[in-house]
Amino acid sequence: MISATTTITAATAAPTDVQSNRTWVGVVIGVLLLVLALVSVFVGASKEVTITALLSPSDDSNAAFLVTVSRIPRTIALILVGASLGIAGLIMQMLVRNRFVEPSTTGVTEFAALGMLVAMVFWPGMPILTRMVFIGGFALFGTWVFLRVIRRVPVRQRVLVPLVGIMLGGVVGAATTFFAYRLDLMQSLSHWSQGSFAHVMQGRYEFLWIAAVMIVIAWFAADRFSVIGMGEAFATNLGLNYRRVVAVGMVIIAVITATIVVTAGVLPFLGLVVPNIVSLIVGDNVRRSIPWVAGLGAVFVVACDIIARVVRYPYEIPLSVVVGIIGAFLFLWLLLRRKSHAH
Repeated sequence: MISATTTITAATAAPTDVQSNRTWVGVVIGVLLLVLALVSVFVGASKEVTITALLSPSDDSNAAFLVTVSRIPRTIALILVGASLGIAGLIMQMLVRNRFVEPSTTGVTEFAALGMLVAMVFWPGMPILTRMVFIGGFALFGTWVFLRVIRRVPVRQRVLVPLVGIMLGGVVGAATTFFAYRLDLMQSLSHWSQGSFAHVMQGRYEFLWIAAVMIVIAWFAADRFSVIGMGEAFATNLGLNYRRVVAVGMVIIAVITATIVVTAGVLPFLGLVVPNIVSLIVGDNVRRSIPWVAGLGAVFVVACDIIARVVRYPYEIPLSVVVGIIGAFLFLWLLLRRKSHAH
């Protein structure tokens, strides 16, 4: 009797302990994001922005102006990009049922870059909103092409799925580079494609709030994404309109990719590593994962941007370089970890 009572007590306490650990991790992510956001406001080439200058400004001080026009908008943009890219990667993984995919490993980003090149060639003065919609159409088409290719290719190992996407992206990227080179648009294309927030300021980041709207839509459709992650047959048997949910997911991915490419450029591996790390903590429930993915993605991008600004201070290196290096190491760690657990 005592043994049975002890077993029941331990079984009841175990979920409570897990929930408590998750709560503490969530608190740590929130505190880290707050601290990094404050650090981001005070890190930059200008030495005028200090706490003293903000609390007791002089007549010739530009600290408040710099914070309002540049530093705060840049920090908000970093948070929005990190959160939305993480969500885009999470949804992509649910659609494909593979943990090793995201927009930059499925050809979606390359299709978006192709859309950017087409816009520069045929309509150089295209308004920014129209350009975002145009690029979003290319990204949506790229998502559709990748899903069609995956359906027709008899892949048997999960690692092969992102390889198919990388090859598709390589073909599209090579074609984009070729035509950009022939049309003498390589420099312009590189400027748009390179992930950097050096030019982000007030009036040049507001379109990222559209990506925030996509996060809200993803939250409302989270349970449906969890179901389609179990397969088309399973979702259909539960009465879910599989094609409609996939279409919603494709639109969310395309809009997020387009807004980020237009505003900041390409950031590789972010949508891959963040959802995978979160799944190790909270599992595969999309609704439960969305706040974690958004928070951890924001922390990751803000931290990488601070590193990019201080490595060669007062100059800064492109954010995509730092994100790519750290993301690549985390990607390899995830591959090796899953391989070891499979054995």
